Amino acid sequence: MTDLHTVAAALTWARQALAQTHVAEPLDGPVLLAHVLGCDRAALLAHPERLLTPEQETTFRALIARRAEGVPVAYLTGRRAFFDLELLVTPDVLIPRPETEHLVELALAWARTRGGRLRLIDVGTGSGAIALALARHLPGAQVWAVDRSFAALQIARANAARHGLGERVHFLQADLLTACGGATPPFDLIVANLPYIPAPLLADLPVARHEPLLALDGGPDGLTLIRRLMAQAPRVLAAHGLLLMEIEATQGEQVTALAAQVFPGATIQVHQDYAGLPRVLSVERKG
Repeated sequence: MTDLHTVAAALTWARQALAQTHVAEPLDGPVLLAHVLGCDRAALLAHPERLLTPEQETTFRALIARRAEGVPVAYLTGRRAFFDLELLVTPDVLIPRPETEHLVELALAWARTRGGRLRLIDVGTGSGAIALALARHLPGAQVWAVDRSFAALQIARANAARHGLGERVHFLQADLLTACGGATPPFDLIVANLPYIPAPLLADLPVARHEPLLALDGGPDGLTLIRRLMAQAPRVLAAHGLLLMEIEATQGEQVTALAAQVFPGATIQVHQDYAGLPRVLSVERKG
C-alpha cells in the first residue's frame, strides 16, 4: 500500500487515484485533505512535509474512494460555499450551484430599488441557500422559505442558525404555495429554484446518482412544478411584485410563453448566466 505519511505523498496518491475516474476535479484531493486535517488549502500546500496520523491517512483514503465512486465533494465534507455563505449540506438537499447565485444577484438588484419592508418567499428552499443569502443582504426584509421535504428544512434551519439568521427567516413545510402558514400574501418577491430536469434524462445524469431526486425531477418535460408554481403565483404576488425562477437552459421560450399567459401585461425576461446560457426567468407585475 502506498505510503501517505506526508501531505505531499497523500496529494500525489490522490491525484493518481482520481485521474481515471472522469468525475473528479483537480482540487478535489487538496479540498478533501484540508478537510481531514482541519486546515485551509493554503496552509496545506505551504507545508507539504506535514505528517498525517494513521487515523488521518485512513480517513483520507476512504474519502478518496468515495469520491472515485462519484460522491460529490460537498457531501463528503458536509459543506458548500454559496454567495458569501458556507452552508451545511447532506444528501437530503441539492448542492447549491454557482448558477443560482445569479438569481440572488438579480433579486438583490431589484429589491434595492424598492423602498419599504419587502416580503420575500423562497419556494423549494432546500439548504436555504437563496433565502439566507437574501436575508443576509436585505436586513429589513421579511423572509419565508418553503419546502415539502422535512429533512431539507432541518438542514435549512441549521444553516440559518449558524449564520445568525434563525430569527429572520421563517421556514414552512408545504407543497409550493399551497399553504403559506403565517406568511400571508401578497409577497413582493417570489424566488424559486425548482426541479427542472426532464424525468427521462435523469437516468443518464451523474447528478441523479447521489443528489435527491425530489430536487431534480421536473416531470416529463421538466416543467411540471414550474407550471404549478406559475399557476399559483398570481394569487400571492403583489402588484408591481417580481417572480424569479431558475430554469434549464433549453426552457426559455416555453417558460416565457407560459408567463405571458399567466401574467398578461407583465415585463418578462430570460436572463443569461455567466456561461451565456438562459438561466433565470423574471416576471415583473405592472399593477
